[in-house]
Amino acid sequence: MAYTTIDDPTEYFETTIFTGNGSTQNITGLNFQPDWIWYKRTNSTNHHRLIDSVRGSNKNIATDLANAENTEATYVSSFNSDGWSIGSNTDINASNDTIVAWAWKAGGSASSNSDGSITSSVSASTTSGFSVVSYTATNANATVGHGLGQALDMLIVKNRDSSKDWRVWFKGFSGTERLELNNAEAKASTSTSWNGTVPSSSVFSLGDDTNTNNSTDEYIAYCFAGKKGYSKFGTYLGNSSTDGTFVYTGFKPAWIMVKKINSANDEWNMFDNKRDDDNVITQRLVANITAANAAGTYVDFLSNGFKWRINNNLANGNGNTYIYMAFAESPFVNSNGVPNNAR
Repeated sequence: MAYTTIDDPTEYFETTIFTGNGSTQNITGLNFQPDWIWYKRTNSTNHHRLIDSVRGSNKNIATDLANAENTEATYVSSFNSDGWSIGSNTDINASNDTIVAWAWKAGGSASSNSDGSITSSVSASTTSGFSVVSYTATNANATVGHGLGQALDMLIVKNRDSSKDWRVWFKGFSGTERLELNNAEAKASTSTSWNGTVPSSSVFSLGDDTNTNNSTDEYIAYCFAGKKGYSKFGTYLGNSSTDGTFVYTGFKPAWIMVKKINSANDEWNMFDNKRDDDNVITQRLVANITAANAAGTYVDFLSNGFKWRINNNLANGNGNTYIYMAFAESPFVNSNGVPNNAR
């Protein structure tokens, strides 16, 4: 029985906390060279900033904005073997501010992928189930290769050139359903974002939605396929109890993001094991707004999943449906059959 293919999740994902110095600094200590970095200042209001190796270290986008990407080398000046280097931009390095950065490893330098009708540029890790994909849109029905070799569990797409909403597809959705990462809306229907087709093991599909396929615009896509013991993407029902819903993942979480999908006005809530390193997790950030850390009694990270300690619609409203994406601190049982401990 294969318990996991990744005994050390920190070879592919890690959360880093650092203090800004208003100048330049090297962020070190990772067990990999990152291909995707997601920043947020935690003690003050400011935008989320996302940088990846496919677009280049000087390009950034924000999950709380529909805006096109910015070109600014002070966010990341280089990706390094054990981290990255940054400049003085106040979004991610204001003096004495605290910053969280979530970093993922994909496949390093991007390669051309011709699996779809649009040739894409792809950095893919089939081991960890994550790829970063760049493509040029046609505004006609099309497919784009994602490089993972298995069906996607989650797909996030952003127009780089125009002010357009983020589009999200999640496993269990039909080919006509989507969410928006920059908004708190419920799951909605559109026949054009994915051309009515769910992603396959090799490609995702596009219709003529300008949020995913505006003619000649450049796009970036973050693609995920769950890996046992390392990452999981799923749904759960809330119960409105501080002895809340337990969600089995098969690993001790390092990071989770959850979103209510059956009604509007509930955010993309994020929790990790570094901003608060013991149970109960009391720090929350929100992907679609600029707010600083919000304190509360939220969730326990356990050896094999997570359990809610909050009794409202944020993440555990009675009868409400939530999606989650989760990455591991350690697998529940490693590849040698040895159990890990709870926090």
